[in-house]
Amino acid sequence: MKLGELTTVLSKTELFGHLDEPAIQDLAAKGIRRRHKKGELIFRQGDESRSIYVLLEGLVKIFVTSERGEEMLLVTLQAPATFGELALVDGLPRSASVEAIEPVETLTFAVTELVEFSKNNGRFSTGLLDSLASLIRRLTDQASDFVFLDLHGRVAKLLLNFVDTRGENSEEGIVLDLHLTQGDLARMVGGSRQSVNQILGSLSNRGYLALYGRKIVIKRLDLLRRRAGLEPFA
Repeated sequence: MKLGELTTVLSKTELFGHLDEPAIQDLAAKGIRRRHKKGELIFRQGDESRSIYVLLEGLVKIFVTSERGEEMLLVTLQAPATFGELALVDGLPRSASVEAIEPVETLTFAVTELVEFSKNNGRFSTGLLDSLASLIRRLTDQASDFVFLDLHGRVAKLLLNFVDTRGENSEEGIVLDLHLTQGDLARMVGGSRQSVNQILGSLSNRGYLALYGRKIVIKRLDLLRRRAGLEPFA
């Protein structure tokens, strides 16, 4: 990926999108590009927070682990995206782990470098606030789902979120190539793998969707929205 392409990716992120092109070009030239294999941990919960990451290519998942080793999957991110921004705010150890779901490429910046950069680029603070606001909105939305939606509704809403972020239209419906196991989906909605498997099977039997391994084809978006509580029941 050439410098011009890196600049384009950075400009599409909330963290760097407020910067003018010369500033983004200057910053892009300072980043360190790294490739990560599928299944590789980019950083672990509890690690020191020294870097900020820009996802250039691929897909990652962010999750937290309990003291008993139980995992809860918070979100998946696809390029272009940033993660690790909390390091710019409090410098505390990582609050979650990040793993590559497929081969990914990142652009890494040292926290100290971005702090110095922000002193001469006031717009960077605006981008940081936007990025943190998105994080808070996402966590608030997730918390309200656990309170107000049953497991069926949470699964339906999760699928709708995937439709918005990575759905591809086809003659058969909206295709979701998630690269996620049903166990991953279960950890995102706070259910068991068996329960999520049964719910997906039920939605398939009712004609809401079709299952092809890890690919899901959404056939009735309207019914799925209703099941997620986004449209009133008739």
